[in-house]
Amino acid sequence: MNRIFGSKPAGPKPTLSGAITNIDTRIASIDTKLKALNGELSAYQEKLSKLREGPGKQAMKQKALKVLQRRKAYEAEKEKLEGQVWNMEQASSMQDNLKNVMTQVDAMKTTKKELQKQYGKIDIDKIEQLQDEMADLMDVGNEIQDSLARSYDIPDEVDEAELDAELEALGMEQELEMEMGGAVPGFLQDEVVPEFVDEPPQTEDKVKEAAG
Repeated sequence: MNRIFGSKPAGPKPTLSGAITNIDTRIASIDTKLKALNGELSAYQEKLSKLREGPGKQAMKQKALKVLQRRKAYEAEKEKLEGQVWNMEQASSMQDNLKNVMTQVDAMKTTKKELQKQYGKIDIDKIEQLQDEMADLMDVGNEIQDSLARSYDIPDEVDEAELDAELEALGMEQELEMEMGGAVPGFLQDEVVPEFVDEPPQTEDKVKEAAG
C-alpha cells in the first residue's frame, strides 16, 4: 500500500508562518538576482551609448534585451510570491483572531461557572432579613440618641406673655440697682471707705501711738 499511495510525511505539519518564511527567503533570492541583472543592464547601457550604429551595436542590444526579459520574468515571479505572502499573512491574522476569540469565550465560560457557584451560596431572603434588622437597629440607635440629647429642667415651650414678664422684671431690677447706686449692706462689707477720703482710716493701735 505504501508503494502505491506513499507513506505519510514524517515530521511536524507545515504552518503558515513556516510557509511565509520560505517564500520570503525566495523573494530575497530574487531580489539579489534582480540587483545583478540591473547591474548588467547598466553596463550594457553605458557601452551602447559609446558605440556607433552597426552590427556590433545590434548584437549588444540583443544581449541587453535577453537580460531585460530575465529581469521581467523575475519581477513577475516576485510579484506572485508577494501576493502569496499577503494572502497567507491575512489567513494567519484571521487564525490569530480566531484563537483570541476562542480564548475569550473559554474565559467567559469559566467566569460564568464561578459566578453561578458563588451566587448559589447567597440567600436573597437572608439578605432582606438582614437589611430589615439593620433598619430596626438604626431606629433603636436614633431613639437612644434622642433620649440622651434631652435637656433637663428646661421647659420645652415658652409663651410670649411669660417672656414679656421676665423682661419687665429684669428691667425693674436694673432700675432699682441704679437708684441704690450699687450700695452693699454693711453686714456684707468688711470695710467701706468713702470716695472723698484720700487715706484709709487708721486702726486702733495707730491711734494710741499718735495720742501717746
